[in-house]
Amino acid sequence: MSDFDLSFIPALYTPPALLPISRHKGSLLYTIETHQITVLVGQTGSGKTTQLPQYLEQAGWCANGKCIAVTQPRRVAVTTVATRVAEEMRCQVGEQVGYSIRFEDVTSAKTRIKFLTDGMLLREALVDPLFTRYSVIMIDEAHERSLSSDILLGLLKKVKKRRPELRIIVSSATLEAERFADFFRDHDAPENEQQRRIVSIEGRTYPVDILYLDQPADDYVEKAVQTAFTIHQQEPPGDILVFLTGREEIERAVQKLSDLASTLSQQAQALQPLPLYAGLSIEDQMYVFSEAAENTRKVIVATNIAEASVTISGIVYVVDCGFVKLRAFNPNTNIETLTPFPTSKASATQRAGRAGRTRPGKCFRLYTQQSYSSLAPTTTPEIQRSNLAPVVLQLKALGIDNIVRFDFLSPPPSQLLARAFDLLYALGAVDDYAKLTAPLGTRMAELSAIPPMMAKCLLTSSLPQFDCQSEMLTLAAMTSLQGNVWFHHSGEKKAMDSSRRKFAADEGDQLTLLNVYQAFITKGKREARWCHEHHLNFKSMQRAVSIRNQLGRYLERLGVKVDDSQSATSLNTQQKDKATNTLKCLVTGYFSQAARMQPDGTFKSVSGNVTMHAHPTSLLFNRKAEYVVFHELLETGEKVYIKDISKVEKAWLVEFGGGYYNLKSQIPGEGSGLRKA
Repeated sequence: MSDFDLSFIPALYTPPALLPISRHKGSLLYTIETHQITVLVGQTGSGKTTQLPQYLEQAGWCANGKCIAVTQPRRVAVTTVATRVAEEMRCQVGEQVGYSIRFEDVTSAKTRIKFLTDGMLLREALVDPLFTRYSVIMIDEAHERSLSSDILLGLLKKVKKRRPELRIIVSSATLEAERFADFFRDHDAPENEQQRRIVSIEGRTYPVDILYLDQPADDYVEKAVQTAFTIHQQEPPGDILVFLTGREEIERAVQKLSDLASTLSQQAQALQPLPLYAGLSIEDQMYVFSEAAENTRKVIVATNIAEASVTISGIVYVVDCGFVKLRAFNPNTNIETLTPFPTSKASATQRAGRAGRTRPGKCFRLYTQQSYSSLAPTTTPEIQRSNLAPVVLQLKALGIDNIVRFDFLSPPPSQLLARAFDLLYALGAVDDYAKLTAPLGTRMAELSAIPPMMAKCLLTSSLPQFDCQSEMLTLAAMTSLQGNVWFHHSGEKKAMDSSRRKFAADEGDQLTLLNVYQAFITKGKREARWCHEHHLNFKSMQRAVSIRNQLGRYLERLGVKVDDSQSATSLNTQQKDKATNTLKCLVTGYFSQAARMQPDGTFKSVSGNVTMHAHPTSLLFNRKAEYVVFHELLETGEKVYIKDISKVEKAWLVEFGGGYYNLKSQIPGEGSGLRKA
C-alpha cells in the first residue's frame, strides 16, 4: 500500500481519516472543553467544516437535547456541507444533520448538527437572545466579514458572559486569527485566565504554479474564455474553475465556451461548461459537484462563492479574472450598487488554492504581477460599505438601543449609521427618539427575511386605503427570488421577449410580475410544459409559491390578518383601482428609490442626482414615464442600471414618502419637481 497515490482521491470524497484535522481531533476537543473561545485557523481542505461538528457530536456536546450550530456566509455552502455531513453520518438531511436558509428550513426534532447562514442564526436571536438551544456555535469563514457574521460576533461577545458553558468557535482561512482572539478578550481578567485560544491546522494542498499576464486584458470575460479553452487544448486532464463577478458575465462565458466546445473534433476530449452563482436553484448548483461524463472535462464558471466553503473535486486549473462584485452603499446618493472591485490579495490566494487540492495545479491570473502587488491585503468588511438599515432594525429588535456603543469588530462609518436612521425614520420604523415604533417597527424587524422597504409595503398593504395585501404578498415573493423568472435557450431571445409582452402591464415590471404569478397559479402550477412554452423558469415559480405561503404565515404569527380569499387577479384595465393602489402601496416602502425621467430618456435619482438607465430587461426600457420607483440597481462599467421599475406619480412620493421629499417651489422655465427633505 505504500505506493498508493492519494492524489487520485477527489478532494470532496477524501475519507475523513485522511483529512489533516483528524490528527488534531484529541487536542481540538480538549481545547474546546477548556476554553470558551477557540479561534481555528484552517486552510481550505483541512476538513474543519465537515469534521469538527461530528467530533463535537461524538464527544457528547449534543446531550440534553442541545444542538451544534455551524454558520456559513452563503446559502450554497450551507446546503452542500449539510448534504456532505449527512452522507458521512449515514442519515437523511433534516434528521441528525439539518440546515436552515432563508425561506427553507430542513431540520427536525432529531437534528443535532445544524448548518445555517449567519443571517438565519441572527434571526433566531430575536426569539432566543441567549442561543439557549445550542451548546456550541461555530462561525465558519469568519474572515469573509459578512454583515451578519460581524453582528453575530458582537452578540456572542455579550452572550458569552451570561452563558459561560457555551462554546464559541471562530473559524477562518486567513491569518486574521489574532484580531478575532483579541476581540473576545475579557479586559477584566488577567491574560493567564483568558478563556480563548488560537489553534492552527494545516491544509492538504499541493504546489500551485501562478501565471500572470504581461499586459492587462481589455475584456477579462473574453480573456477568461480564451484561457479556459487554451487550457483544455494544451494542458493534461483536470477540471477548470473560472472566477468571474456575476450572473450576466457567467452566462456570457458559458455560452461562448459551449460554442467553442461544439467546434472540437469527435475524437477530442469534450468540454462541459457549468455555471455556479447564488441565484441558481439548489438542483442546478449541485451539478457542479457531480463527476463529468467519460472523456469530458468540466469547466465551472463561478462567482466568489467557489472561493471558500464549497469544495469542488477535480479542479486542477484556476482562471482568476481579478475582480469581485461587492455591495457598496453611497450615503451621499442613498444608493446601494453591486459594483465590480479588484479582488484582495487574500481572495486571490484563496482562489489559487483551489487548484492544489488533489494534485499540483496552475492558476492563471488575468492581470499583471504589478497589479497583484498593488491589491489591498483584505476586502473591506461589508459593514463598512453597506446600507445599514436592516442591521439597525435587527439590533433594535434585539434590545440593543445604543447602537453607537455596540461592540463591532469593525465600527461602521457614522455617515452610514445616520443614513440608516434617516431611512428607518421615513419608513416609520423608528420614532423621534430612535426607538422602534409599535407595532410597525417591531413587525418590520420580525420580517427580516425581506428588506425593510418591502416589509413596510407588506405591512401597510392591508390598510383600507390600499387593500392590496394579496398582491403585495405576491410581489414580496417574486422579488425575493434569487435569479430571473425568465429564461431562454440560445437563439430564443426574441421568442422570450414576445412571451414577456403577453404578461406586460403598462405600469411596469412589478405589475407584470403579478400577472406572471397569477397566470402560473391558474394555468401552469402543475405543468412544467406551460412554463417552458412561456419561457418561464418552472422551479423559480414553484419557489415563489412556497415563499409567498411562508410570508403569509409570518404575517399571521405577527398578528396580521391574512385575507387570501381573493387571490391576486391579473391586473388589467378593468382593475385600474387595484393596480393604482398596489403602486401607491409600493411607494410607501420604495420612495427612497425614486427617479425622474430626463428628456434624453435617462433617469435622475430624486435623492442624489445620479444618472441611471433603465435595464434592457425592463419593460420600461425605451418607454416614457415621468417618475418611477425601482427595486434593484446595478453598476456595470460606466453605467448605472435600474431594474424592476414601476411608473408612479410625483404626488404619491410626497404623500406616502414619510416626509422624505418636499415639493420644490416652481422656478420659471424649470417646472416644479421634488427634492429630498
